[in-house]
Parts: sequence; structure tokens; C-alpha cells
Amino acid sequence: MGGSPKMLQYWRLYMLAGVLGIGGSFQYGIQVSVIASPAVHVQGFVNCTWLWRYNAPVDDSTNQLIWSFIVAVLSLGAWVGAIHSGSLPVTHGRKKALLFNNVVAIVAALVMLFSRMAKSFEMILLGRFLYGYNVGLGLSVHLMYLGESSPKKLRGFLTLTTSIFISLGKISGQIIGIKEIMGTEEMWPYLLAVSGVPAILQFVTLLFFPDSPSHLYIDKGDVEGSKRALQWLWQQEDLKLELQDMQKERASSQGEKLKTVKDVLGSRCVRWQLLTLAIPCAGVQFCGINALYFYAFDIFHESGVPADQMHYFAIGLGATELITVTLCSFLIDHSGRKKLMAYGYFLMGVIMSILTVMLSIKDLNSWIPYVNIALIFCVIGIYGLGPSGVSMALPADLFLQAWRPSAYVISGTISWLSMFLLGMLFGYIVNGLGQFCFMVFVVYCIMSSAFLIRFVPETKGKTMVEIMEDFNKLNFKNSGADTETSDNGFETKF
Repeated sequence: MGGSPKMLQYWRLYMLAGVLGIGGSFQYGIQVSVIASPAVHVQGFVNCTWLWRYNAPVDDSTNQLIWSFIVAVLSLGAWVGAIHSGSLPVTHGRKKALLFNNVVAIVAALVMLFSRMAKSFEMILLGRFLYGYNVGLGLSVHLMYLGESSPKKLRGFLTLTTSIFISLGKISGQIIGIKEIMGTEEMWPYLLAVSGVPAILQFVTLLFFPDSPSHLYIDKGDVEGSKRALQWLWQQEDLKLELQDMQKERASSQGEKLKTVKDVLGSRCVRWQLLTLAIPCAGVQFCGINALYFYAFDIFHESGVPADQMHYFAIGLGATELITVTLCSFLIDHSGRKKLMAYGYFLMGVIMSILTVMLSIKDLNSWIPYVNIALIFCVIGIYGLGPSGVSMALPADLFLQAWRPSAYVISGTISWLSMFLLGMLFGYIVNGLGQFCFMVFVVYCIMSSAFLIRFVPETKGKTMVEIMEDFNKLNFKNSGADTETSDNGFETKF
């Protein structure tokens, strides 16, 4: 009887999750998917612009190179944004960092909107870079802000809404990109400028919310401000335990400067947290999900799906990911992060192995392509239930306040640079290996699963200090010494 009212008392926190999502990870999802629809129109615009400037059409290789940079420059912008996520949210607070980030997205939208009028494809490149910056900074600060504002019993569910908004952004970009809505030659500048709308929404609504309680208490030392923020977000007067937890975390870093990227990379006391962040979380790009989306169109074609209907099947794939990620949000605080992610990676590896075999014998029988379609939907469903959601939720559990911003810089660097490299090299991998390219991703999935099962402790329902204590058993496993809490969280005592 008391469970439902207790959950409803956090309605303001749920609203914060929605506001952060619409201007945060939603922007990532929509930028990944929306660029596919106007590809032909943008390449035509590049050709027309080239012809207008130089009185000669652009050759195909140059046009393809320009288009590749338009697609890939998003990752480079995101990397720069991720680097700044280690300083802006600390110096100016999570809230002000996001407000600034929204201004960047609005400027990017205006640049896109006027690119055709200015007859400049360079403006599209600039707009995509600015969108990338918005995505890289926004995604990291979104996770920090939401994780630091959530009670530990809801932290997994709420941080996983990051993945829900990514999936929602993907399917939204796919829907508005169809020719019946905005996927036409006349509408493509408006389609590329659409991310300005979520940015305006977040900018206006975020003004009514307080900054992160943990940032106020631990970074700024504003105990009363942190307490007021928690009372407003949680609708709860008794905050003694939460304030004690923040006091412990503040005490563990008292007198210490904010940790740098070099500190995170070189410190023994966060070694296994860093490995957990890098291998199964930031490295999620190597699980093969983008390869599946790429191959899906070929498999749909082989199954007899008409070319003009393939876009709707792609929307079905996006809907599958959205539904399963949403389901994951209800399972994560019951099943735990470790099980969902580890078994998810394992099943993805097994099914992609089967898919590789089936693609190799696709011509033996007419029903095999339909099995391949089912296998693709299965892999995407499992990805949504496990790795997709948990890769966003788990990093919020791994680091104390002093380490978190720099850890997110490392995570963003790995994630965005790997996305850039895969985007540039994937075509060559497919040409060289064909359907056997999936075996590269199978190896990653199986290794990540084994790593999670063997080494990573469960973080469900634990405070940051308790999680650090669990990881400390790994960090100092062979030191032959006892460990005790110190300035940086823990030190070895001989």
C-alpha cells in the first residue's frame, strides 16, 4: 500500500529525468538516425553548390568523401564535447553547462537551416560538428546530473532513461525522415535543423529545476542548497541518511583537487572501475549493433521486401530497441546491472554467430532470409534489454564525485573515437570479410560477458562508497596490504 505513494513522491525527479532526456541523450539518438534520410538530397545539394562555384559538377569520389565527413564529423564534435564535460559541469555546475549546451544546439540548427540559402555545404559540416559537441557534452552531463540527483533505489532505473531517450531519438529521426513528413528535397534543411526544438524545450524548462544536489554539497560545500534541492526533487523532509552518504563522500576527497584524466588513468585505486568503464560500457560500439542495422537492408531485400517499404522495417527495428530498453528500465533494479549486461552480451554473441552461419547458406533455401530477419530482431531486442541500457546506467555507479567528470571524459573519448573509426572503416571491413565481419563483434561480446561475470561486482542498491569498497578488493587484491579510506577514496597501508 505504501509503495506506490512513495514512488509518486518523486514526481519532480521523474520530470527532471524527462527534461534532461529531451535535450540530452535524445539529441544523440536523433542525430544518429536523421542523417540517413536526406542523404541523396544533401549529396545533390553538394553537387549543385560545386557546379555553381566552379562551373563543373563534382566528381563522385569527392562527393562521397564530403558526405562521409558530414556523417563522421558528428563523432569528432562529440569527442570535443566529451572532453569539456570534465571541466564545464564542475566549474559552472551541471545545470549551467546544459543551458550553454542548448545554445550550441540552437546555433547548429540555425546554421543548418540557412545552409541552402547561403549555398554552402561547409555550413552543414559546421552544423554537424556543433551538433556533435552538443551530443558529447550533453550525454555526459545528462548522466552525471541524473545519477547525482537520484536516490540509490532508483538510480539504475532513472539513469537507464538515458538509453530510452536515445532509442526514442532514433525512432523519432526515422519517422520524421520518411518522405510523407520531412524526407523530401524541399524539407531537408528543416529536417537537419529539427534538433533545435528539443534544445529550446530543455533550455526553457531546466530553468525551473535545481542543480545537482551532490555537486552543490560535495563540489561547492553548499549543504543547505543541497538539502533544499533534495527536498524539492524528492518531496521528502528526512534526508539524514542521504546527507550522511554525501558527507562521507566529501570527506573521502576533502583537501584533494578534482582528479584529472591522468589521475584516473594512473591511479591504482580506480583501476578496475576504469576497465569496467572502458571494456563493456564505453566500448559498446564494438558489439556490432551498427553492423546489424547496416546488414538489415540487404536481408530485407533478399526476403522480398520492396525498396520503398524498407524504411518502415527500419522503424520496426528502432521500435524493438525502444520497447526492450524501456523493459530493461523496469528490470535493472531487480535483476541487477551485472546479470543483464553479461548475459545480454553472451546471447548477442551466440545469436550473431548463428546469423553468420545463416548468411553463409542463405541461398540453400527460400526460408533462410526470413530466419535471418528474425535473428536480427532478436539481437536488437537483447541489445535493448541488456548492453544498451546498462552501458549508460553502470558508469554512474563506478566513481566517486572527485573522479567522475574525468572518468566521463575517458568514456566519451573511447566511445566517440571508436564510433568515428568504425564509421570510416566499416565499409572496408564489410568489403573484406562480408558477413564474417560479425565474428569480430562476436569476440568482443563474449570477452565482455566473461569480464563482467568474472570481475565486476554488482552495484545494485549500493552507495558510491560501498561500491568503491567492493572494487577496492580487486584494485588491491595482490598488494598484501590492508586498505583504508583516504583522500582519494582509498590508500594502501603497509
